[in-house]
Amino acid sequence: MAPEETFHDDIIYPGSIPFLIVHVSCFAAIWTGVTLEAVVICAILYWVRMLAVTGGYHRYFSHRTYKTSRVGQFLIAALAQSSAQRGAIWWAAMHRHHHLHSDTELDPHSPRQRGFLYSHVGWIFAPAAARPDYESVADLTQYPELVWLDKHHYLTAALMGAGVWLLAGWSGLVVGFLWSTTLLWHGTFSINSLAHVHGSQRYQTGDDSRNNWWLAIITCGEGWHNNHHAYQSSTRQGFRWYQWDLTYYVLKVASWMGLVWDLRSAPIEVVNNEHRLGRTIVEKVARQLADTFSAEKVAAQVTATWENSHMWPDIQAWAHETTAHAAARLSTAHLPEFPTAEEMRQRAAEMFRVPEVSLDEVSERARVLLIQAVSVRILSDLDPLPA
Repeated sequence: MAPEETFHDDIIYPGSIPFLIVHVSCFAAIWTGVTLEAVVICAILYWVRMLAVTGGYHRYFSHRTYKTSRVGQFLIAALAQSSAQRGAIWWAAMHRHHHLHSDTELDPHSPRQRGFLYSHVGWIFAPAAARPDYESVADLTQYPELVWLDKHHYLTAALMGAGVWLLAGWSGLVVGFLWSTTLLWHGTFSINSLAHVHGSQRYQTGDDSRNNWWLAIITCGEGWHNNHHAYQSSTRQGFRWYQWDLTYYVLKVASWMGLVWDLRSAPIEVVNNEHRLGRTIVEKVARQLADTFSAEKVAAQVTATWENSHMWPDIQAWAHETTAHAAARLSTAHLPEFPTAEEMRQRAAEMFRVPEVSLDEVSERARVLLIQAVSVRILSDLDPLPA
């Protein structure tokens, strides 16, 4: 990580000032009053803009789960940006980075890595968030109008706020616009934070994504977050009929009207959790499985056993080799101290919802990782032979 991107939890970044002002301004309702008209505007703007964020920022720009026209994508981006969550291109770049590194140290907003509060709002104001990887969204930056809109990311939010003020006065601006914007922010942010902490995991995704029914209600279907991480290309995130997904229902109706098309669905084997896991997920799960075994303890047992065996000179000779070569030799040796492939497989089945077709692959990879970890410990404790 470059020095300028180092995380500091004692710095209030300039970008947080407008964010705080909007929150504090919500209390201006004490003076403007709370009219029925303003409350209705608040509800309408929350749900309309939430649909724009979930159906636009997320399912269209980030994951391209359906298609629309060039005019259509511009209008979707403009409406989504009225949520004041920066630009569509920025949003997509950050979200794609999140999926690529979900719940690892490189994830921009993982509760596991930096805590709940940082995953909810803190990450937005870190310097790294201002400079996402725009190379990952080359499919979007090819459109000049989207680049312009992304550069002026608060324009439509400002225009909407001004329009609401002209329509309903100060109460409309504070209650109708500012309240709905603040609620919308935290509804969206809850998927980064709460949806990686509370809920159930039906699918093994190698991260902490969870399904949460009440989050699905307030975010128009985004609460089926574990489903989404299991198959990111699906327009529908509520895989089952009983999983409420308002965003998908709206997009489905829009497809009947010809406004959008080519809505994607998760394959039946994914829905039934019978699919083969991808290489990245296998690696993540196998590493988690290997970490449940103490490499230090196994290394000590191997060393104690081999010190009194005829293989000890060979082990000492291996100390001159690279860790990879030594691990390769250890993997072919008789190692009663190591868990067997079947023991690995049983533990994987107990710990994770790994599809049956991937259990062997996960357990075998975990055993290789454990052997590598043990090799490092054994060889680091050996005195190398004279050259």
